[in-house]
Amino acid sequence: MNKRIKSITAVAGALAVTATLAVAHEHEHPAAAAPAAQSQLVTVKGEVVDMVCYIDHNATGEKHAACAKTCIESGLPVGIKTTDGKTYLLIGEHKPINKELARYAAKTITVRGKLVTRDGISMLANVEIVK
Repeated sequence: MNKRIKSITAVAGALAVTATLAVAHEHEHPAAAAPAAQSQLVTVKGEVVDMVCYIDHNATGEKHAACAKTCIESGLPVGIKTTDGKTYLLIGEHKPINKELARYAAKTITVRGKLVTRDGISMLANVEIVK
């Protein structure tokens, strides 16, 4: 396996674990849970990105649209990069939202969801696309 594929695989694995832990955390017993993360309902506008290629080699924009769509459809983590430079991992209501977002790869959309941050990672949960 070449070095780039190993790197992409490692990033995808780390993001998948983060997303899984975030969803699983919702179901933990409160006494066993770590201190609560900061959360609030927010609306953000930005470009839909596949998190693996974006984090690994800053892939964004129309040149990367087909690849991003393929990655998102295959279940890799999906995010949104805002014009102010913030990037958020996007999760549906206790499930991936990839099927709904794949067609928007590299396009600018507006989403609303519960903003949760922990250890420098920002996620929008229970995401819905704002029409």
